[in-house]
Amino acid sequence: MSATATASILTIGNELVSGDVPNTNASWLARRLAPLGVEVRLMAALPDEIDAIAQFVRTEAPRVDFLLVTGGLGGTPDDLTREAIAAAFGAEQEEVPEVAAELRARFQRNPEYAVRWAMLPRGSRPIANPMGGAPGFAIENVYVFPGLPSEMEAMFASIEEEFRRGGPIESWRRVYRTYESVISGTLAETSVRWPGVLVGSYPSFGSGGFTVEIVLKSSDAAALAAASAWLESAIEEGG
Repeated sequence: MSATATASILTIGNELVSGDVPNTNASWLARRLAPLGVEVRLMAALPDEIDAIAQFVRTEAPRVDFLLVTGGLGGTPDDLTREAIAAAFGAEQEEVPEVAAELRARFQRNPEYAVRWAMLPRGSRPIANPMGGAPGFAIENVYVFPGLPSEMEAMFASIEEEFRRGGPIESWRRVYRTYESVISGTLAETSVRWPGVLVGSYPSFGSGGFTVEIVLKSSDAAALAAASAWLESAIEEGG
């Protein structure tokens, strides 16, 4: 699949890697990035460990156009994302005066607790949190969002045009009552005929028997239309 830009997504939290909390942020972000022309190449989850997070960021950020990070921006002892990103870039954390002033004004019952959220890695750009307290931030090609889905989604929506690159990655989906082994040759030939189209097949078994969902994706609308038309015809003729 030919996409103009690539991204990786890192979700942070002990509760995510333990399975105590469903990890929904990565899939939400991937769905929002595709219409912007950004192909997600990797999703990962890490515990709240500064060294592990910093090493991942140092390794992964140079490989993609955007590295999106969610989680660990609150005020509890395990919220270490700011420190980890600072370590990844070898940057000191410093209080951003305008962010600190805004937080003190908003959280007058406990301003010194809230103002800790204004300690960001030097060289980063704050991103306002429309639905909560702790701001996000961007440094080079790394964008850091809160872990709470409502806050993450609102923050991403406020800056999503920054990620737009080229045409959107569009998709075509169909479900067939068949076995994956029966149509594997057709799927393979689709990939050969249209190398710019990503071909996925997802078998399942339910009350109606075996089915396979086929998903084609591409940022080339003409290639997607041609590939899906040919594949649909080939499967129907073969069935």
